[in-house]
Amino acid sequence: MKEIDIKGIIFPRRCPGCDKILEFNGKKICDNCRKNLIYIKEPRCKKCGKQLIKFEDEYCFDCKKGKHIYKKGVSAFSHAGEIKKSIYKIKYCNKREYVDFYGKEVARIYEKEILGWKCDCLIPVPLHRKRKLKRGYNQAEVIAKVISKQLGIPINNKILTRVKNTKPQKELNDEDRKKNLENAFKIHKSIVELKKVILVDDIYTTGSTIDSCARILLDNGVSEVYYVSLSIGTGY
Repeated sequence: MKEIDIKGIIFPRRCPGCDKILEFNGKKICDNCRKNLIYIKEPRCKKCGKQLIKFEDEYCFDCKKGKHIYKKGVSAFSHAGEIKKSIYKIKYCNKREYVDFYGKEVARIYEKEILGWKCDCLIPVPLHRKRKLKRGYNQAEVIAKVISKQLGIPINNKILTRVKNTKPQKELNDEDRKKNLENAFKIHKSIVELKKVILVDDIYTTGSTIDSCARILLDNGVSEVYYVSLSIGTGY
């Protein structure tokens, strides 16, 4: 006999795109919102994973300058349309349940590549304690939990802490983003045993946050830093 999903009946799943109650058919997003998602496909940048236009290009304009210190990263979606609205709701409207679909999509699409990195753990990009207290959670930790469950990679959210309550990165230009993140993170404990790690965040825009986290990890004994995010912007 087929098991009845009591929780799904009492608390029906909502579409992460339009927020309408989904039919009781196991789907995690409605068909209309799924077709409006912009998936990152080949060709994509071999460094940051950003969507490219020409197949003959290997790197995006930003990564051609060679400024990023992380090893490599991937994102499932272009930060536009449904995913852009969803991430806003995840961060500011307590719609953490949306991550179940998006996080599983990241794991489904990039399972082979992520596991091929052979990393020791996932490290969610930390929020400052004041911002986390106000919001009640760190969306990067929620994303990491879904990916961890799907791929079997452990989470370590005790190593990296944010000690500077920075301004929202979306309000700043590229140069100001870097200054905003100076001395923003610190290592909370010894990480000698970790050699390769994956940073997890919701959005990748210019890479300033990932680079800032990667720098302190690399300075404290980690040999390679990768990243995974739900979505990635098109700017630089």
